[in-house]
Amino acid sequence: MIELIDIVKTFNTKKSQIKAVRGVNLSINDGEIFGIIGYSGAGKSTLIRIINQLEKQTSGQVIIDGQDISKLDHKELLKSRQKIGMIFQHFNLLWSRTVAQNIEFPLEIAHVEKNIRQEKVKELIKMVGLEGRENAYPSELSGGQKQRVGIARALANDPKILLCDEATSALDPETTDAILQLLAKINKELNITIVMITHQMEVVQKICNRLAVMDDGKIVEQGLVKDIFASPQNSTTKRFIQTINGTDVEKTRQELKKLYPYGQLVRVSFTNNSDEPIIARAIKKCNLEVSIVNAHINHTSSGPLGVTYLHVSDGDDAQYEIFIKALEEKGAKVEIL
Repeated sequence: MIELIDIVKTFNTKKSQIKAVRGVNLSINDGEIFGIIGYSGAGKSTLIRIINQLEKQTSGQVIIDGQDISKLDHKELLKSRQKIGMIFQHFNLLWSRTVAQNIEFPLEIAHVEKNIRQEKVKELIKMVGLEGRENAYPSELSGGQKQRVGIARALANDPKILLCDEATSALDPETTDAILQLLAKINKELNITIVMITHQMEVVQKICNRLAVMDDGKIVEQGLVKDIFASPQNSTTKRFIQTINGTDVEKTRQELKKLYPYGQLVRVSFTNNSDEPIIARAIKKCNLEVSIVNAHINHTSSGPLGVTYLHVSDGDDAQYEIFIKALEEKGAKVEIL
C-alpha cells in the first residue's frame, strides 16, 4: 500500500513561495489502478515525483508497504526505487541505444548478469508487443512504440509500483487506447499497482478503479470512478466529466426545469443491471406516464454508468414512492430535481 500523509511541497523563489502540494492525504491499495487528475498547475506531477522521492516533500510522510521511504539514506533509497517503475509523457529514451538496449539499461545499473538481462529483455519485448523491433532506434519508432519501450524499461526490475506521468498525453486517441489496454493487461497479469497522473478524464474513465481530483495543490474529491461519474461534488470534477459527455449537469438541470415546470423531474444513475429495462419495469409497477428527456452512458473500468433524466407528468406521492423504490431496488441512484 502507498500512503501519503499530510504531504506539503513548497518551492522557494526569489520573490515568493509557491505551494505546489497542500496537505495531501491519500491511500492507494496494492494491485489497483489509481488515477490522479487535475488541470495544469494542480500539483499532480509534483505529487507523483514525491511518491518515488525524485522530489522531496517539504513536510509529511511517504509510506510504502509500511516503510517511510522519505527517511531512507541515499543508498537505501536507490534500492527502494528499483521497485518503483516510472513512465514519462515524452518517453525519456536513450536515442543512441536500440529498443533492446534501452530496456536493458536499468538492469545494467542494477548489475544484473548479462545472460539474465538478455532473457529478461526478450520476455519484456514480447509482453509489450515489440517483437521484430529489438534492434530499432527510437528515431525509427512511432509514438506508441516509443511508449511501449518506456513501459518495458519501467518493468525491467520487476517493480511493485508503476507510476505513469501523463503517459498517454503525447499520443493519438487510437494509440492511447492501445497503451491503456497494455497497462490494464500488465496490472492484471503482474498485479502491479499503477498510479496514473493525467489531465485526460477519458483515461481515468477507461482504466482506473479509484480517482483523486487535484486543484491548487489539494485533493478536492476522491472515490470510486463510477461513484464520482454518477455524482460529482466539486466544481473541478464536474468540469472534467463535462469534457467526456458534453453535458453540464447543472445547466442540464436548469434547462429541464424550464422546459418541464409541472410534474416531477427525476435523475436516475445506475452502474449495475444497466442492460435490464429497469425504468420500464418500474413504470409498470406504478402506472405512471414517464418520458425520457435526456440520457447518456459512460463506460468506466467498473462497467457502464448510465444517467437518465425522466419527466413524470402525472401521479400522486404514493405512485412516486413506488416508482422510486422500484428503481432503487435495482441499484439505481434516484434524485428528484
